[in-house]
Amino acid sequence: QVQLVESGGGLVQPGGSLRLSCAASGRTVSNYYMGWFRQAPGKEREFVAAISWSRGSTYYGGSMKGRFTISGDNAKNTVYLQMNSLKPEDTAVYYCAAGGRLLSGVVDYWGQGTQVTVSS
Repeated sequence: QVQLVESGGGLVQPGGSLRLSCAASGRTVSNYYMGWFRQAPGKEREFVAAISWSRGSTYYGGSMKGRFTISGDNAKNTVYLQMNSLKPEDTAVYYCAAGGRLLSGVVDYWGQGTQVTVSS
């Protein structure tokens, strides 16, 4: 089993920045992708970003590319999502996720979610 614990959500004004963190514990995640999905009220959950520990590669959803940056600290089993130039439409619950087929939308482990609200 893998436990994922997110932190860093909150309220930010449009144009502002936030950094989310997700710490993994339990079994090793070195062979997994880790990343983030988000779900806004009344909308489907959508892919935000992911990182491959083994390849060092990063992947982004279309509307987030250029504004969001995912990174990881392998020694701490922690991934980060730096979100810049935030817009009201980025308001959502952000979920940390891990799995071998995460890029296909198949998630083995979910975090509990952290609320991000972008509003003036």
